[in-house]
Amino acid sequence: MAGFFKKKTVDDVIKEQTKELRGTQRQITRDRSSLEKQEKQLEMEIKKMAKTGNKEACTILAKQLIQLRRQKNRSYAVGSKVTSMSSQTKLMNSQMKMAGAMATTTKTMQAVNKKMDPQKMQQTMQTFQKETMKMEMSEELINDTLDEIFDESGDEEESDSIVNQVLDEIGIEISGKMVNAPSTSRNNPISSTSKSDGISDEDIERQLKALGVD
Repeated sequence: MAGFFKKKTVDDVIKEQTKELRGTQRQITRDRSSLEKQEKQLEMEIKKMAKTGNKEACTILAKQLIQLRRQKNRSYAVGSKVTSMSSQTKLMNSQMKMAGAMATTTKTMQAVNKKMDPQKMQQTMQTFQKETMKMEMSEELINDTLDEIFDESGDEEESDSIVNQVLDEIGIEISGKMVNAPSTSRNNPISSTSKSDGISDEDIERQLKALGVD
């Protein structure tokens, strides 16, 4: 029983009207087809009466033909009106659905605007920006500290120390050779000079290569 007392919605009403208009359009089309058949029959009757020379019958049938054609033209006009009404009904239905969608969207936007606090959102964005800057500064500080720890200056100093050690070792070997060399008299400076010059550049390069220094 509840179904009989159910209130019709706008969509239900529009569907019923569309169905009625569609039925009316079909009926108009059938009536027009019937009028066209009658029109052809009257034309044939008029031709027969004209062949027999019955002028009075031709006049009566001609008047009927004129009325029938007028009625057929009116059916075209009525059919056009029905089609227009059906189109307007569909358009109204679409507009109503669009209005309903806009109303729903408006309610949703109102609810969101009520819950949304612009000032609080602005504070949140500012806090986020500050925290991001802090994180970037912390990351930069950590990177600088790591660079200082693993700075290559210590490696350079260590390399200089190794080179100096190598040179010292070469100097010690040179001194050892000079001590082991036979002493010369003061009267023979040329001989002493030639002995002291016994270590050539080739000897120094050979010692560097033996110590792994290119």
